[in-house]
Amino acid sequence: MPSQGRRERAREERRRLIVQTARELAEAEGWEAVTTRRLAEKVDYSQPVLYSHFPNMTAITTAVALEGVEELTVALGEAEGLREVAAAYLRFAEEHPALYEAMFVRRTDLSFGSDETPAALIAAFGEIRQAVEPFARDGVDVETLTEVFWSALHGQATLNHTARLRPDHLQARADILVTLLTT
Repeated sequence: MPSQGRRERAREERRRLIVQTARELAEAEGWEAVTTRRLAEKVDYSQPVLYSHFPNMTAITTAVALEGVEELTVALGEAEGLREVAAAYLRFAEEHPALYEAMFVRRTDLSFGSDETPAALIAAFGEIRQAVEPFARDGVDVETLTEVFWSALHGQATLNHTARLRPDHLQARADILVTLLTT
């Protein structure tokens, strides 16, 4: 009979496989292609096995999003200064469109800006906040300023991805945003 530790490791491995497969399928075919039926086929487990790990697709998207937030935090942590943070954020969104969509566009169970906010989200926000903080003027709440900067980056990332903005002005838009915040 398998030991409890081995069963837990096997369960965690199945969970990782489901999340990785969802992410790969989304990257290859878009999130519309990620269904429990397709996932079950791809991972070679039944749908009830998937549901034993995740109650619904939102929970799977949430798990993918948390992985993405951790990766974004690393990318932002390697950037130095506001301009590089902006570039790292926009580059991440461009290079990982399905992952970015899971993180900030699709419905998830993640709570932002509350007592239930996961540590990964707090860390990612902290990286942006650290770059913004030196430019907070007297009387301006640095958290709110960070949210404004982040939302502007998110808007650019989303509009860039959906080809709603002129593609030859990507850098100019990011530069203008940074200039507006720093002057």
